Amino acid sequence: MKNSIIIFSTAVLLFILTGFSSGSPAATDETTTKTELKAADTTEVACKDEEVKEASSSKLTVYKASCMATYYADKFNGRKTTSGERFHNTKYTAAHMRLPLGTMLRVTNEKNGKFVDVKVNDRGPYSKKLEIDLTKKAFMEIASNKGSGSFKVKIEIIEKA
Repeated sequence: MKNSIIIFSTAVLLFILTGFSSGSPAATDETTTKTELKAADTTEVACKDEEVKEASSSKLTVYKASCMATYYADKFNGRKTTSGERFHNTKYTAAHMRLPLGTMLRVTNEKNGKFVDVKVNDRGPYSKKLEIDLTKKAFMEIASNKGSGSFKVKIEIIEKA
């Protein structure tokens, strides 16, 4: 019952986001959500060169710019995520409140231009100031200052070309 409600809610959300727009296309900008959300495939992008190249050849759709990212605490290691997978701070995954589970994202640090590709597999962060929670490995890979707890990022949805 619970799974069918989640599937139905996700389907309705995707239908609304891809099928209807409340404004004209000219009225949208980079800081607003795009109406053409497409759930990327659910394969996880690891550090292997061929997988990163595969993601690099994909088309990107800007979801949000100048939003705050942070990372999960180590205490969550081993716990189940919303998608049912076990959380590990050594993988390339993320938590987002609205994007469909399984969506592949490119998260770019706006200060230094470094980016990482992650898969949404959990819900969060539960703060209005934060847009996305990254695993510690993904966060540290793009951080300018390894001691920082958050920084501004641009989030793009990876779509297969």
